[in-house]
Amino acid sequence: MSIELSQRMNFVYGEPRELAPGVVRLVANNPSPMTFKGTNTYIVGTRTLAVIDPGPDDEAHCSAIVRAVGGRQVSHVVLTHAHGDHSDGVPRLVEALQAPLAAYGYEPATSAASRLAPDGREVGVKSVRPDIVLRDRDSIVGDGWSLEALFTPGHSPDHLSLVLVGSGILFSGDHVMAWNTSVVAPPEGRMSHYLESLERLRGRGDRLYLPGHGGKLADPERMVRGYLIHRRMREDAILSAIREKPRTINEIVGLIYPSIAPKLIRAASLSVQAHVEHLIERRLIHADDPTSFDRSLYPV
Repeated sequence: MSIELSQRMNFVYGEPRELAPGVVRLVANNPSPMTFKGTNTYIVGTRTLAVIDPGPDDEAHCSAIVRAVGGRQVSHVVLTHAHGDHSDGVPRLVEALQAPLAAYGYEPATSAASRLAPDGREVGVKSVRPDIVLRDRDSIVGDGWSLEALFTPGHSPDHLSLVLVGSGILFSGDHVMAWNTSVVAPPEGRMSHYLESLERLRGRGDRLYLPGHGGKLADPERMVRGYLIHRRMREDAILSAIREKPRTINEIVGLIYPSIAPKLIRAASLSVQAHVEHLIERRLIHADDPTSFDRSLYPV
């Protein structure tokens, strides 16, 4: 079974688009190889509202959200996870809307205070200290809507998917998307957690995913199965390469992604590293230094 990715997306920057009754999307103008057309911000409700994922710290995007709110009360600003393309706009939007922040919360380890993003940029990893702490199955409620948090770590250690109760809609953040597979990049990303989180979504019966980047996903169960099969096949290919002879992560990237664009090599290397760490956890391989791209990996 292959993953049927789609890059179809109907939007205009700065203009709200209704995707379902009581659900409006605005797309931030921060396109990149990792964010596709930009970060999706969702407004939920018709009277009192919730705003999901403020996006980057961008005055134009914040102003577009405020215009779309149109003077209605915002009871919650909600964050799927702390990556900057979703969270950097939190202070500006919270101040503009005078609404509390609801999120899992994240405090980076000292070693993660500065890191290279999958697209090669050096980025800071910031703390997120929410006013309302959300844990698995916690809910926030507004006028005519309820959002239930599902803890889905892996892409990040604090990642939440959000169920719009009674609608069949799940806001999937960066956990599952239609336009591309999710990046699982160590040290924040962990493949074992990511696979467990995918399994959590199987059989739920959701009819629509609204992701953090890209267009809506109308056959989510099939996509989740495809994601799982894709990851297992990738891991099998990495394990087979190492069983053939000791290899480095750099060598494995060249084998598995022979025609990859240079700008995506780092993302691919981090993805292979996440799989390598998962194989080490399962005691199928061992390594001189599992965090280095140029140290040899050996079969057990």
